[in-house]
Amino acid sequence: MRELLVEGHVGIAIQDAGGDHAPTLSLVYRHPRKADYALDQPFTWNGVMTDLPLTALTRVRRGAHHQRTDRAALYDVIDAALYATLAIVRDDRPVALPVGIGRDGDDLLIHGSTGSDFFRRIAAGAPVSLTITHLMGLKYARSLFDSSMRYRCAVVHAVASVVPPEEKEAALLTLSEHLMPGRSADVRPMTAREIAATLVLRVPLTEASVKDNAGSLVEVDDDGEDRSVWAGMLPLRAVAGEPVTSAQTAAGVAVPDSVRRAAERVSAAGMS
Repeated sequence: MRELLVEGHVGIAIQDAGGDHAPTLSLVYRHPRKADYALDQPFTWNGVMTDLPLTALTRVRRGAHHQRTDRAALYDVIDAALYATLAIVRDDRPVALPVGIGRDGDDLLIHGSTGSDFFRRIAAGAPVSLTITHLMGLKYARSLFDSSMRYRCAVVHAVASVVPPEEKEAALLTLSEHLMPGRSADVRPMTAREIAATLVLRVPLTEASVKDNAGSLVEVDDDGEDRSVWAGMLPLRAVAGEPVTSAQTAAGVAVPDSVRRAAERVSAAGMS
């Protein structure tokens, strides 16, 4: 076992496999005062996309022991989200917009108008940064300095590719099924004109980071704070409200089962 560990940082513990096999690399956080903290999943250099590699863009530096490097953690964050914040640099200025998302295997699908300058720049190869955050709670400490948020967050860095015309309808249905599952069976099919007016982009989930401190509520015994001051967590979650029928809907039309199921799904998973 070899170690490349620096106090206060995530490092690597290398386990030689012997023979021609690639070594196994485990991510370890060397805590300044406590025992080393092994991150959840090791990864191997075997060419299989099962874990998230660390790069200059994806290595978490603050609270590094909360970083998750398993791809399953990334997909959990993505699949519980209805939208993400998509950012590019346009004319030397950062621009960020919320976009609906849907995962298709190891890619994320997003869409916008073919007339959008923002999306046209992404289609032309502008690098993107995409962020998803689930706010899970507010930590009330005994000082404002130590108070904080509890969240799960994913950040993706990529260059998107344009979904070709022959694949656009299927990609849009994938998006629809994530955002409004079952809705495509309730409404008319998309027209060729609508599909042509929509730009669909595929964002590879190759370079990404995940940070999860949602379950962290740690107090230090000898912090010197006044224990008569309340401290704890205020949990937060998204909950769907009662569906509101459009005034233009014909009288007597009931809320579809697909909408009821979508509301239950959002509330059960706390999707946001």
